[in-house]
Amino acid sequence: MPSDHSPGLSRQIGLFQATAINMSQMCGIGPFVTIPLMVAAFGGPQAVIGWIAGAVLALVDGLVWAELGASLPGSGGTYVYLREAFQYRTGRLMPFLFVWTAMLFIPLIMSTGVQGMVQYLAYLWPGITTGQGDLVGVGVMALVFLLLWGKVANIGKITVAMWAVMILSVVAVILAAFTHFHPSMAFSWPAHAVELTHGSFWLGFASGLTIGIYDYLGYNTAAYLGAEVKNPGRVLPRAIIFSILAIMGIYLLLQIGVLGVVPWHDMLDPNNVASQSVASAVMEKTLGKGAADVVTVLILVTAFASVFTGLLGGSRVPYDAARDRLFFRSFAKLHPRHGFPVAGLITMCVITTAAFLLARHVGASAAHPPLAVLITLLTTVMVIVQALAQIAAVTVLRKRQPHLARPYRMVLYPLPSVVAGIGWLVIYGYADKANPGVHPIEWSLGWVVLGLAVYLVWSRVERVWPFGAKEIREQYLVEQQAEPAAAS
Repeated sequence: MPSDHSPGLSRQIGLFQATAINMSQMCGIGPFVTIPLMVAAFGGPQAVIGWIAGAVLALVDGLVWAELGASLPGSGGTYVYLREAFQYRTGRLMPFLFVWTAMLFIPLIMSTGVQGMVQYLAYLWPGITTGQGDLVGVGVMALVFLLLWGKVANIGKITVAMWAVMILSVVAVILAAFTHFHPSMAFSWPAHAVELTHGSFWLGFASGLTIGIYDYLGYNTAAYLGAEVKNPGRVLPRAIIFSILAIMGIYLLLQIGVLGVVPWHDMLDPNNVASQSVASAVMEKTLGKGAADVVTVLILVTAFASVFTGLLGGSRVPYDAARDRLFFRSFAKLHPRHGFPVAGLITMCVITTAAFLLARHVGASAAHPPLAVLITLLTTVMVIVQALAQIAAVTVLRKRQPHLARPYRMVLYPLPSVVAGIGWLVIYGYADKANPGVHPIEWSLGWVVLGLAVYLVWSRVERVWPFGAKEIREQYLVEQQAEPAAAS
């Protein structure tokens, strides 16, 4: 396998840039569409508990990413960590399964952006039907596909523009909310809002934790660019922690501000605009319909841009793995003229479109809206092959490669790993109960089992374990040991 330290990559991303990259991925359309879902999960303004719980899980899981990213600072993130940790017993199985799973959870994340667009479009188009919403979503995906079917230039400028529009939208809603803020609405919790001995509270907590961690996803983005980060042992851990704390502050201000303007009961009424377009409802109540229309358009732009950039980056995941001989060779082929990965782009656009349509018609209901279904499915799929596997990878690598340089070592190890593992298991264990009729656990297990079957076919063709010898290659440990000799 070729080195992750490609000669075409240089370490130019500093702490500020890495933190901004993380934050730009964490805060897209997510908070604008999940506030009503969080209120519904907890049954009142105590929904702030969900944002705090999500931040805690993000922080402890972020420490897992911090140790792995600092000690294995290559391009690829998770698949590099799983490749290095699990090569001793299962060869290329774990990185293959990660890419296989990413082929599903990345499109699921992008489909939430498409669903968010349809929800907010309903504010500008009040009479939109389910069928018309389906056509809009498919049309959005067709446009994204056409725009990506070519050489995409100035992606950095597009990302900065998206970030600016998102920040403008968030700041506008927060300022509008706190200029018309009513503390009694935001802080008057219903009787028995928090009953730790009651099963319904923990069911709501698990649903809220799922929504919360979905909104924080992206704190690991800079780790995927590890080969381009300056001084990764110092920068990556700080970028992860700083971005989580900053986004937590933004989310709490947004959640509390919205609850101080819009009655939380309105967010539970599927016929009320606050349940679908809560930011638009805040702007209309505070600054009028014109301001609400403007912010709605900005949110639509943010959602479209997040889907566009997400699929642009996501389509490269199977390409990078295939180029490293860890996935199907067909995904390593580039367009002969424009140089983009054809198979990855087509596959992810198709899965995104299918996920959007299926969530709107299979398992979705007033109790489980399409967005909630998509969020549950994507987080459940991630748990086994990414979240829990990485937690295990920290311990495996400490035992298998004890002399590997670790510029950052997890504080209070292994406590953060244990807490993160418990958090992810809570999300996974309650997934079916919180979404009756959707069966997210069964879907996730089915996808992994299918991936195992596909891996057996692929490994036989490629003649790798279990149909060939294991390739034990402690890349980073070897490079570390070679540095003193090179220096002398």
